[in-house]
Amino acid sequence: MDATFTAEQEEIRRTLRELLLKRCGPEEVRTAVRSEGGYDSALWETLAQQLGLPGLALPEAYGGVGCSVTELALASEELGRSLAPSPLLATAVLGAPLLLALGSEDQRAALLPRISSGELTAALAVPGASLTTALGLTGDNRGDWAGGGRAGGVQARQTDGGWRLYGQADQVLDGHSAGLLLVAAHTGGFARSRTLLFLVRSPLERDGSGSGGATRVRLTSLDETRSQARIQLRDVAAELLGDDESADVAGVLADVGDSAAAVLAAEAVGAADRVLERTVEYVKQREQFGRAIGSFQAVKHRLADLYVQVQAARSAAYYAAWATGAGEERVGGLALAQALEALRITSSEAVQLHGGIGFTWEHEAHLYFKRAAGDELLFGPVHRLREHAADAARLFGGGEVAV
Repeated sequence: MDATFTAEQEEIRRTLRELLLKRCGPEEVRTAVRSEGGYDSALWETLAQQLGLPGLALPEAYGGVGCSVTELALASEELGRSLAPSPLLATAVLGAPLLLALGSEDQRAALLPRISSGELTAALAVPGASLTTALGLTGDNRGDWAGGGRAGGVQARQTDGGWRLYGQADQVLDGHSAGLLLVAAHTGGFARSRTLLFLVRSPLERDGSGSGGATRVRLTSLDETRSQARIQLRDVAAELLGDDESADVAGVLADVGDSAAAVLAAEAVGAADRVLERTVEYVKQREQFGRAIGSFQAVKHRLADLYVQVQAARSAAYYAAWATGAGEERVGGLALAQALEALRITSSEAVQLHGGIGFTWEHEAHLYFKRAAGDELLFGPVHRLREHAADAARLFGGGEVAV
C-alpha cells in the first residue's frame, strides 16, 4: 500500500474544499435541507458537471472519470467537513455500483451516463429499516430481510407484462427526490425463495400518489442533512435489474456495502476533523478566570485524545478505501465503526467545550452531533459493526483466524 496521494487526488481534495468553503457554510446547509429536494440543486449541478463527482468511480465508457473508491472517499471526506447535503451517497456510492455490477448492458448504457452527468439520481430501497443488514455490515445478508414471503417486506410477482412490486421501504436515502429506484424484493415464494433487485423508472410524485400505485413521503429524520423517505409500492410495474435471476445479489450487495462503508468512514472523518478544528479555535478565544480555557491542562488533554482518535479513524478509512480498490479482504465495516465512534465522541466533546452556546440550535455543533447519531442509527451501531467483523474473522470461534 502506498500511503501517499497522487497529484490528481490532492487536486480533487483542494478543489472541492475551496468550492465548499465558498458555497456551503452552516447557513447554506440549513437553507438547502429545508428545500423541496433536501439539497442545493445548483451546487449539485456544479459538483456533477464541473467536478464529475457522480461519475468519479464509474468507467469512462459510461461517461465516468474512471477513478477508484479512494478518490470517491477523498471527495466524501470534504463533503463531510461541511455536512454538505447531496445525493452523492445514494446515487454514486450505493446505486451506481449496483447498476454496474448487476445491470444488463442495455440498462448500464441507458442509465449510467445520465448518473455520471448528474442528470439522474438514484436511491436504494430495502424493506423496513434493513439497510445495514442488506449491505452486510452488521450480519449475513443472505437471510429473509427482504420479506421472506411474509407481510412487511417487498414482494415481487412476475406477470405476462413483466414484474409487479408490492410492499414498503423505509429509511430510503434521498428516496423522495430520486429519479430512479433500485428496489430489493423477495420473490419465488417459499419453494424458490430469493431476493432480487428491480428498477422502478416511472416518475413518482413527492408526498402523494405516484405512477402505478407508488407513493413516497419525505420523513422527518434526526439528521436533516441526510434526507430519508418512505416508499410505498402498490402493484407497481418494475424491471428486473440484469438478465439473470440466479445472480448473486446478496454477494454484490455485500461488496457494495463494504465500499460504501469505506466512503462513509472517510465522510465521518471529515466531519470529525472539522468539528475538532472549530473546537480548538474556540477554546483559544473563550476565557475563564482571566485566561483562555485552551491553556488549561485538562482541556489540552481532552483535545489531544480527540486528535489521536480522529487520526486513527482517518488511517482506518484510507486503508479501507485502498483495500476495496485492491481487492483485499473486507474491512470497510471496521473502518466505519472507528470513524463513527470518533465523530460521536468529538462532536459531543465539542458541544461541551463550547459551553452554553454549544447547546443552542443556532450553533453548528449540534449538526455534527446529529450526523454522528443519525449515521450510527442507519449503518451501525458501532458495537454490531465490530461484532460482525470479529465473526467474519472467526476471532472467537475457536478456529484458525482468517487472514
